[in-house]
Amino acid sequence: MAPRDLLLGSFQAALAAADPLKIVPGHLPKPPKGRTLVVGAGKAAAAMALAVEQNWPAHAPLDGLVITRYQHGLLTNRVTVIEAGHPVPDESGEKAAQEILRRVKSLAADDLLLALVSGGGSALLTLPAKGLVMEDIKNVTKQLLMSGAPIQDMNTIRKHLSAIQGGQLAAECRAQVLALVISDVTGDDPTHIASGPCAPDPSTYHDALEVLKRYEVKAPKAVAEHLARGANGVIAETPKPGSPVFKRVENRVIATAHASLQAAAEFFKSHDIHPAILGDAVTGEAREVAKAYGAMAREVKRNGQPWTPPVALISGGETTVTVRGKGRGGRNCEFLLALAAELGGEDGVHALACDTDGIDGTEDNAGAELAPDSLKRAASRKLDARKMLDNNDGYGFFSALDDLVVTGPTRTNVNDFRVILVQ
Repeated sequence: MAPRDLLLGSFQAALAAADPLKIVPGHLPKPPKGRTLVVGAGKAAAAMALAVEQNWPAHAPLDGLVITRYQHGLLTNRVTVIEAGHPVPDESGEKAAQEILRRVKSLAADDLLLALVSGGGSALLTLPAKGLVMEDIKNVTKQLLMSGAPIQDMNTIRKHLSAIQGGQLAAECRAQVLALVISDVTGDDPTHIASGPCAPDPSTYHDALEVLKRYEVKAPKAVAEHLARGANGVIAETPKPGSPVFKRVENRVIATAHASLQAAAEFFKSHDIHPAILGDAVTGEAREVAKAYGAMAREVKRNGQPWTPPVALISGGETTVTVRGKGRGGRNCEFLLALAAELGGEDGVHALACDTDGIDGTEDNAGAELAPDSLKRAASRKLDARKMLDNNDGYGFFSALDDLVVTGPTRTNVNDFRVILVQ
């Protein structure tokens, strides 16, 4: 099998392991005495809702509302799907979040709240806290996206500017709560996935203020004052671990990055290629991660250490990009462009880096692929890889080579998938 086919085949195997239509049915509970309300938010929300509908008893009461990213919706019958803005929230998401909270408050003790949570939900399930408006949230979100802050830090702020995240959705519910969670964060802690609408929040207003300071975010006056009031005890904190609220709440993680990496590993094994899983929680600046992985790939290729080729170096997690240039980026294209510069056209080394949601950052591609001749082909088109990297223009580089990977919305999200194939 050609290197490109091996790379793409492993990515498809990783996606299949996180397909909501396959994994949700096995985690559905029995219908309660009362009715079941389905709510949710994230890039996988529509597919998760459809999986519930297809496997729920026809006689059992079921309705609900979920929010997903634009162009990620699916046709459903019993659960309404609303599309909204991501990664920057918008008024469509705010209106849907208001309706979700209203419906959750109407549930009784004999009912069930089935929450479908996946990556992207932090932006999609945006309901500003009292005294804040959507423009405040948009302002802070845009700055955080450009700052290089990891998702855990971003979500610390989001929870404390929200009326629904950080466990607050579960706190407003009198019914039993089961949250089915598809993890897109390192560590798979539900508190960080979609800003944990049904999970205890260990972070504080003080933590949120520290994040603003650390990343030099210039918050609007209303945001700064809101966080300060919270830090001074004027505004109640989000529900914390140990709160009695969570005695009737279960957060169940049903898909993870590691499971997808393992599926890719099995794919390579079936083609007589040794898979080496380097971790499902890789973080840090994309270009710095690429330097380390490039050095490892050279060692494998040239010296057969610590593995003898053919080897597939597989990893997941979520790198970051501190945006300083004006190019079209995406952290996976940034990783690959930095890897290209590090490898310098090393013979027999191919790579792929894609986001499992089908969208690398805010672009229309999942990621890209890198071949040993990528730099040579780029030079023939008068493309300077290092200058384009400095301009955060990985998208432009791989687009010019026709090496973007375009899947369209996958309707799942277990974060990034990277593989370096050393032949």
